[in-house]
Amino acid sequence: MIPLVQTLILGLLIGAVYALMASGLTLIFGVMRVINLAHGALAIFAAFLTYTLWNTWGWDPLVAIPLLVVVMFGVGWLLYVTIIKRVRGQHVSMTVLATFGIALLLEGIMGFIWGNTSHAVRTPYTDASIAFGPFYAPTALVIAAVVAVVVLAALALLLNRTWMGRAIRAASVNENGALLVGVSVATVAAATFAIGIATLAASGAMISTIYPFLPGSHYQWIARLLAIVVLGGLGSLPGAIAGALVIGVTELLATAYIGAAWPIAVPFIVIFVVLLARPQGLLGTRLREDAVA
Repeated sequence: MIPLVQTLILGLLIGAVYALMASGLTLIFGVMRVINLAHGALAIFAAFLTYTLWNTWGWDPLVAIPLLVVVMFGVGWLLYVTIIKRVRGQHVSMTVLATFGIALLLEGIMGFIWGNTSHAVRTPYTDASIAFGPFYAPTALVIAAVVAVVVLAALALLLNRTWMGRAIRAASVNENGALLVGVSVATVAAATFAIGIATLAASGAMISTIYPFLPGSHYQWIARLLAIVVLGGLGSLPGAIAGALVIGVTELLATAYIGAAWPIAVPFIVIFVVLLARPQGLLGTRLREDAVA
């Protein structure tokens, strides 16, 4: 019983980090209907920025998060203005190709600057653990989960208690209706994309202390994140959180009871099962598209 509970605890902690990473991806899709395949590459980019601040000036990842949020917000805004804005509203294949191109470009830039070798941030709490009764949890993972909860709570407050949040939710439901009540949909779209990328600042900083990473790591991350948002329901923030927890726990259970190679396959298995059983995801809404002659 104890090994099972221990596995569930670690799975939930990892799931919280996954939820933070997936929140921006599902937010961007919910408002803009853009599947951002560069999301994983941008998370690794944030991890490399964290590594540079730590390796050059000794910054703890937690201290670096506020600066990274500003930088990643700017990166998101720049990407939207220069690329995403031009393909938004076109066929979904155009946005997929554009964001995949951004991912490949970022991979090349990261390889040129930092090299194609594995990196990791080593902090005083990297190898520490917290014990509670017969159970334990890596300190870095606990801190990452706490950061995820704080950032997700701040994102929920932004979406539900501010004018910008109401504008974002209005644009996600009905762009034409939002325009009629004075919402600048273009500005909201740019802000949404930038906010979605800014959430990667905290997740990139935290994963740099938990997992080794290199430029090509973004492929496994985007596969996992897509599985999460499909499982939770595209565009649903609560769904992304639920899906992330399910994926996190499932991966740990697969590792503990089946084999270390199985977690790689878990996201793809989840996508297949969900698409067959419930295409709209756990908390997604089935959309009806009527065609008239």
